[in-house]
Amino acid sequence: MNDRKTAWNILCRVLLEGGYASLLMRSMPKELSPEDRALVSEIVYGTLRNRDMLELQWKNLAKGRVRPKTAVLLDLSVYQIQYMSRIPLYAVIHEAVELAEKRDKGFVNAVLHAVSKQEMLDAEGEGLEYEAVRTSHPLFLLKLWSAQYGEETAMAIARHDQKPSKVYARINTLKASRKEFETEDVTFYENDCFTYEGDLVHSAWLSEGKALIQDRASQKVAPLLDVQDGMRVLDVCASPGTKTQQIACLMHNRGWIDAHDLYPERVKLIDALMEKTGVSIVHASVHDGKEPYKTNERYDRILIDAPCSGLGDLSHKPEIRYHVTPESLDELVQLQKEILSANAGSLKPGGKLVYSTCTLNRKENEGQIRRFLKEHPDFELLEERTVFPFEEDTDGFYMACLQKCL
Repeated sequence: MNDRKTAWNILCRVLLEGGYASLLMRSMPKELSPEDRALVSEIVYGTLRNRDMLELQWKNLAKGRVRPKTAVLLDLSVYQIQYMSRIPLYAVIHEAVELAEKRDKGFVNAVLHAVSKQEMLDAEGEGLEYEAVRTSHPLFLLKLWSAQYGEETAMAIARHDQKPSKVYARINTLKASRKEFETEDVTFYENDCFTYEGDLVHSAWLSEGKALIQDRASQKVAPLLDVQDGMRVLDVCASPGTKTQQIACLMHNRGWIDAHDLYPERVKLIDALMEKTGVSIVHASVHDGKEPYKTNERYDRILIDAPCSGLGDLSHKPEIRYHVTPESLDELVQLQKEILSANAGSLKPGGKLVYSTCTLNRKENEGQIRRFLKEHPDFELLEERTVFPFEEDTDGFYMACLQKCL
């Protein structure tokens, strides 16, 4: 199977079946070279980030209904023509015609030749309507952000989502020191956060558990807990365990951390990460976060990194923009409310609870906290922050620290 066919198959799974590109990428054919894998990644993520603009280039050339898989094939081919000038035009068209169904080969050939001869078409309209097509975001989403954060911020978020995401990492201080990472290819940020100009994914740092990939904004959540050595901590929605591991580092691997997830397979991910990174104080188990966790002793700190719509993560996961609906957002708000309420009683008086999401939606963020505080007068808000992705070239995040009154 060649690289473009692999990209086509992944895109069809994502756009037509509701799949997620990051998961599908992991099952690429083993025979693909590193260069082929990089090309597949660029085509898949580039097509997802620009789908509306890509369709705009060929829609007016198609007469009648286009079969869904053929439409995806045209999208990824137009992406290569318009955005990947290093790939020869004849190669793009030839591969697309080879991949197309027999009945669509002539159509695909004609459309792509026509696209290659025309100037790139721009979106029509103005304001949010123009930006929605230009950045391939649902109009309802830009309107939501505009109502909550202002039109300028809404458009800035959407434009940032079009950029390939920067890969940040964190030093595992249980296994390594900052000195080991002081090379000319490393750029340090706050605390133990860094970026690496080389191949971080396949580096010895990652394989030996000396570093973990974690977005810079995500790394700001655990420090809000203000943990101390010897504390009892509950991480309610813990898998895959990246924040759990960070908490263990901040506690110098001294204390007790219960880490929960709903599914056994995801709990195994937590256990595997703790073993790889030298953490011995984490006790992972299957538990539904919507139900109170029965234990004889309450916790000093609780982290609820809640299931969310992921609207702050549309650069890393551009397919979310095609899966999300207004109805799905409302369902998540109810789930988050249940998780918050179920775990409030497990916190000691004077203890701190941190609630976080990787989304940009006040209903899931500030609104959720306001509702919780109204229903739980024994809690007070100490601090909250929204991180917009364009501010520091990160994912979008929300985090709030609450304290239970003595």
